[in-house]
Amino acid sequence: MTLERMPVGVVVERRRLANPWQAQDWRVLAVLPGRPQVEPWTVVAEGEGWVRYFTGVVELELFAGETAAYKDNLESRQPSVYIVLRRGGGEPGVRLVEATVDPGEVDAHADSGDDLIEAVAMPAAVAGWMRDFVARHHVERAFYKRQRDRADPEALARGRRHPVGEDDDG
Repeated sequence: MTLERMPVGVVVERRRLANPWQAQDWRVLAVLPGRPQVEPWTVVAEGEGWVRYFTGVVELELFAGETAAYKDNLESRQPSVYIVLRRGGGEPGVRLVEATVDPGEVDAHADSGDDLIEAVAMPAAVAGWMRDFVARHHVERAFYKRQRDRADPEALARGRRHPVGEDDDG
């Protein structure tokens, strides 16, 4: 299992909302390749009703067996890095969970209901790193469409031993 990692920093914005059901809205603004020397949850800018934070550093991971997903992401109209934030109690209200470049991996987080998932434009340094990884590890696999076995109505009819409503106990 070949694995490579790249650290990335994440910048988010919290906006105050005039909504009785939701007091604030979070948006991911940027992914910064490398390890910026900034403490997590440092305010980087603020204005009327909004604050931008450097949330911290997470690592993108690439696995040799997942290159088809990475290739699809790179060849898409808008290659993206997916950031997962999780709602939580206390300040600031969310925490940075993960960053990934595998769109399929995001589905697992989408089911929880507490995760905020955003696609952010992929920085050129991340795209170059991924292209190099895909070039070294990708193996094209022929598409194989699985065929279902055709049902045999005669066998299905013979398999029914009891009329509807009768038990096996006899």
